[in-house]
Amino acid sequence: MNLLFLLLVPLFTALAILPAKGLKQVRTVALLGAGAQFILCLILFYCYQKVKAEGNTSAFVFERFYKWYAPLNINFHLAVDGISVAMIMLTSFIVLAGVLVSWNMEKMNKEFFFLLIFLSLGAYGFFIAMDLFTLFFFLEVSVIPKFLLIGIWGSGKKEYSAMKLALMLMGGSALVFVGLAGVYFNSDINGAHSFDIFQLSWTKIPVDVQKLFFPFAFIGFGIFTAIFPFHTWVPDGHSSAPTAASMFLAGISMKLGGYGCLRVATYLMPDAAHEYSTIIIVLACIAILYGAFATMMQTDLKYINAYSSVSHCGFVLLGIGMLTKTSIDGAVMQMVSHGLMTALFFAVVGMIYDRTHTRQVAQLGGLMKMMPFISTVFVIAGLCSLGLPGFSGFVAEMTVFMGSWQKADAFYRIATIIACASIVVTAVYILRATGKAIMGPVVNNEHLSLGDAGWNERLAAGLLIIGIVIIGIAPFLLKDLINPGTEIMIQKITGVINK
Repeated sequence: MNLLFLLLVPLFTALAILPAKGLKQVRTVALLGAGAQFILCLILFYCYQKVKAEGNTSAFVFERFYKWYAPLNINFHLAVDGISVAMIMLTSFIVLAGVLVSWNMEKMNKEFFFLLIFLSLGAYGFFIAMDLFTLFFFLEVSVIPKFLLIGIWGSGKKEYSAMKLALMLMGGSALVFVGLAGVYFNSDINGAHSFDIFQLSWTKIPVDVQKLFFPFAFIGFGIFTAIFPFHTWVPDGHSSAPTAASMFLAGISMKLGGYGCLRVATYLMPDAAHEYSTIIIVLACIAILYGAFATMMQTDLKYINAYSSVSHCGFVLLGIGMLTKTSIDGAVMQMVSHGLMTALFFAVVGMIYDRTHTRQVAQLGGLMKMMPFISTVFVIAGLCSLGLPGFSGFVAEMTVFMGSWQKADAFYRIATIIACASIVVTAVYILRATGKAIMGPVVNNEHLSLGDAGWNERLAAGLLIIGIVIIGIAPFLLKDLINPGTEIMIQKITGVINK
């Protein structure tokens, strides 16, 4: 399996969109390209499983290595492990669903689909990069298209939201770069500095250097995943973004941060990760509770999903901060689960808004009568969010809780209980929003003439629901996929803790 195809397919798709004429041609090219990405990712999953079944014990497979800038030892180094494959699969699901829900995009459709597909290029590159400079390069590729998608195709305070998102994410990127540069200049691989994750993972970075640069890397990546108190871009950015952009922002972009916190900060600087774990856990618990209670105060469906994302991403940081094998498994599973769930939620909110022209819960009601399919999807997304057994949300959150409870000290047990308590708050705002917007009497009689989902919306929703249900019913598929990668990480972390 040549990983370059994961970059070439979205790149050529984006370029092929530019000469297309008319909405029909543009969206056809975009759909074919997104479909090709999806099929390619399924092939990658199959090939990875086959290689592992044949007994390959390498941490990373399908390695590709190209010299990029020799004077600074920067290389275009690509490879994947199970965690990378899981993130890549998540990306392909959301990109395909995003193209489908944007099927009737009229305003500057060529530019819109170009930027949306280009975003996927940045995500794929980030997840397969084994060189820190290459990883940072693809992280930056994913920032500017978000600014344009919100600023041009957004709604409400779109200019303010786009600027706030771009500035905060670029600020996070600046912190990340300081952290990566600190690791690079304090590495010594055969007398030379290195950005290579392979090489760095086998070397011992001085503890004082780790303590100095770990906060830069972790907080920088953490900004992308809504770490408290740098989460304020999330509600504004998500609420103003067009539907597909909201799906990408919450479903994929926020996972870049969690992946970076785990793969780069924690894996390469495990001494510092142990040193700062208490702070990480405190910030995670604040985000979990604050996000849940803030969601209760919202009356706009997009703001409800945006603030709940702050809470749910707190579970990712909690799992990483606990530094146990089970909690890290849970953190990765939560990234995948939340990506699918929140993309589904934003998709169905977009479907409702396109028909009713409002996202205010008080102005909706009885939608099940007019839109049974859309309403059912809304209920499924909500039940996954509150952690109903049988859906991915339950599996992921319970894994985090189980891994957190393995830490016997009172501090960790209290933190776990606090995080668990958020489930009750989540149930309150999900059930209340569902009861008011979906069930009950019709609030606006004009809504009685509204139609249900089209074929493209049904296909997009079905795709995401399949992912949610598969993980919920057969979590071992995801667990077995990511296990070799998390096992290697915990071996290094445990080696540090037990020294």
